[in-house]
Amino acid sequence: MSLAHFSLPAAERPLTSAAVALRSVPRLKPTTEALPYAQLGAELDALKARISAELGAQDVLYVRRLDRFSRTMEAVGRVLIHVSFEPVAFGCGVLALWVHKQLQATEVGHSALHGAYDKLPGGEAFASKTFRWDTPIDEESWRLGHNVKHHGNTNVAGKDPDIHFGPVRLTERTPHKLAHYAQLPLTLGVLFPNFGFMMNLHFTGLLDAYADNGQPEGLDFLPDRSQKSRLLAWKRALRKYVPYYFKNYVVFPALAGPFFFKVLLGNWLAELMRDVYSAATIYCGHVGDDVHSFEHGTKASSRGEWYAMQIAASNDFEVSRPISILCGGLDRQIEHHLFPQLPPERLRQIAPEVRAICERNGVHYKTASWPATLKKSLKQIARLARNDPASPAKTAGLREVLRSMS
Repeated sequence: MSLAHFSLPAAERPLTSAAVALRSVPRLKPTTEALPYAQLGAELDALKARISAELGAQDVLYVRRLDRFSRTMEAVGRVLIHVSFEPVAFGCGVLALWVHKQLQATEVGHSALHGAYDKLPGGEAFASKTFRWDTPIDEESWRLGHNVKHHGNTNVAGKDPDIHFGPVRLTERTPHKLAHYAQLPLTLGVLFPNFGFMMNLHFTGLLDAYADNGQPEGLDFLPDRSQKSRLLAWKRALRKYVPYYFKNYVVFPALAGPFFFKVLLGNWLAELMRDVYSAATIYCGHVGDDVHSFEHGTKASSRGEWYAMQIAASNDFEVSRPISILCGGLDRQIEHHLFPQLPPERLRQIAPEVRAICERNGVHYKTASWPATLKKSLKQIARLARNDPASPAKTAGLREVLRSMS
């Protein structure tokens, strides 16, 4: 069974362009256009309502099957890493274990923690408040930092903690420091290979406890740098770090006896692959010279304007279906920012409709190949490291940013 095997029924697969046209929402009368992007908001709201009404047993069946496949890959991978005596079997074991870790971090885990299955009968095992993903990232801290702070304020300075990641500046809204000159090699040499570890530092507030974020408020997650706040950050980080790394780097290697270091190496390689793959996925969705950010205090004046902000602050990239599953559907980052609680399979389904809606409403929908998008993201990190001037549209206010999209 391959990743391409996992899909919704044919009736729920992506619509053809003709079907998109037939099912599009009638345009609002000109008199309703007083609110910014009113038509965009109406069409996307209608799309969300229709897809949400379709959610049900098939979505739960999909994630259950994928989770079973993932657990099978874990068992196969760990056995091969333990018993292999030559590079081919060892490499197959590492690859299988990576597939498990990747699926648990993205297609299964990320969507579960977003609440994609919370209201679906039979989806209790994937409930956001009780689900535990096989990553070194604390679930409670992730839900607050990612679901609430990031998705509620995408790329808004002073609200979104993800306009920077540790010492790496991701938008012009983070003031430049001397340390930023080294951020490209730091990104590739430290953050990408240790992405899960670094994300836990970020979301639990450990970075806050000892480093300023460059914004006027100085902190992303902690209320202050008191001893109480620092101890809380350490507690959140360690309650995930300790059991996770003990299992992967002590327990399973110890079970191999004299082959301790071989198993340790295999587990580390699978971890490394997951971290680099996930980092490349997430950076591509959020970073680029045409990805917009917003000044302090920015608030959308309408639902349509909020949708337009999400589109302006995101990239999509084009990959095959199995690669998209390993990305957790985050190759559809525009759709994910619009509808964070939709399962990834539904993000893939609605992407053609979202693109058509953007085109009808004069909103720029950014997508390209994965290599081209990754190159664009890394070039932007390098430009931000040099503190090169941004284009006027990138540092303008909300209205100017949105006008530049059309």
